[in-house]
Amino acid sequence: MMGDVKPDVCVVGLGYIGLPTAAIIARAGCKVLGLDVSEHVVDTINRGEIHIEEVDLDGLVHGVVQRGLLRASTQIAPSDVFVIAVPTPFEKDGHHTPDISYVLAAATQVAAVLKAGDTVILESTSPVGTTEQMRDLMAGLRPDLKFPGKTKETPDVSIAYCPERVLPGRILEELTNNDRSIGGITPRCARKALAFYKRFVRGTCVTTDARSAEMTKLVENAYRDVNIAFANELSMVADRMGLDVWEVIRLANRHPRVNILQPGPGVGGHCIAVDPWFIVAGAPDETPLIRTARNVNDGKMHHVVAKAAELVEAHPGVKVACLGLAFKANIDDFRESPARYVAASLARKFGSRINVVEPYAGQLPREFEGTGAVQIDLDTALEECGVLIVLVDHDVFKVVPLAERSGKVVYDTRGIWPDQPGVDVAGAGLRLAS
Repeated sequence: MMGDVKPDVCVVGLGYIGLPTAAIIARAGCKVLGLDVSEHVVDTINRGEIHIEEVDLDGLVHGVVQRGLLRASTQIAPSDVFVIAVPTPFEKDGHHTPDISYVLAAATQVAAVLKAGDTVILESTSPVGTTEQMRDLMAGLRPDLKFPGKTKETPDVSIAYCPERVLPGRILEELTNNDRSIGGITPRCARKALAFYKRFVRGTCVTTDARSAEMTKLVENAYRDVNIAFANELSMVADRMGLDVWEVIRLANRHPRVNILQPGPGVGGHCIAVDPWFIVAGAPDETPLIRTARNVNDGKMHHVVAKAAELVEAHPGVKVACLGLAFKANIDDFRESPARYVAASLARKFGSRINVVEPYAGQLPREFEGTGAVQIDLDTALEECGVLIVLVDHDVFKVVPLAERSGKVVYDTRGIWPDQPGVDVAGAGLRLAS
């Protein structure tokens, strides 16, 4: 701990990670300034409200804003600790090249108010070497300060990398309880960041160097992607052979050293669908497996679209319900979602025959405009639609009893209804086991 004096903290970026992080730091008693480019986001938070859906976040933000521990602004101010949690998307070059411009823009803002004794922590998922690039940028902007790794003397500031590893829907719990890898530019930097995180993290904090911490985050998600790709490829093989992939996986997993994951319509979210490309970009000749896994999981989306279209065409005039748009169950996050891609593709092809059920969406995303597809609730879908395409395993979908599905043609890409009778359509072996 840093004695009894709690540091002032600035969190740059108030999205799915930044806002919960800012709120948890404020709950620990630190005064937190949340920085965001959006006036709407800033105004919403300063009213004690939130602009994203996350379990228990609304009450926490309301409480810390009311206590004066969290305020939001579009203007940076001097602080003791800066936490950067901005997006790291791809360049628009079609080659999945990481775009760290938001990180460097945030570092430029931080550099303007940096002072001796401060700590700068990057949390954004980043290619290996980004923390050092951030350090070099700030060192160039602030020649009056000594930076770690750039001086033989004691540095004036500490710089570290500390990625989150959280599940949407459980972010507050996991930010608090999960273990953290804290990578310092130097061991001294890592210790300084460790002392800060121990204020609000109950999980084990492990110190390492910045590059290893950057790689660790990427490796965790690439590992998951490769394992999901195996399951998704297996599901396409099972389709070709007329087998029930869920049955095959269930039996194979009885082997004491086999644990095959469950297939789905692809892989979504801003981590597993993105981070492996950062490794590929850093070592393109050494990553055939990671690259192939990405292509398998992206290819699964096209496979599902083709199978679903075949099913819709085999039932002319029948209303179709696509169940779910989110990238995983029970959340409102549609980023990189294969379900969203599949539903939108079908809407463009079949227009007003397509209905979308998504209990976590107030309205359909922009790409559905002009297609004729509409959003309906689950009860209406079960009453009016003869074809059901399961794209997300929301709990509310799982509990639909067989009696309400009988007589329906079902394409279950998540395996949530194993009791659904099979229907053979155009040799597709539906209930399709995908």
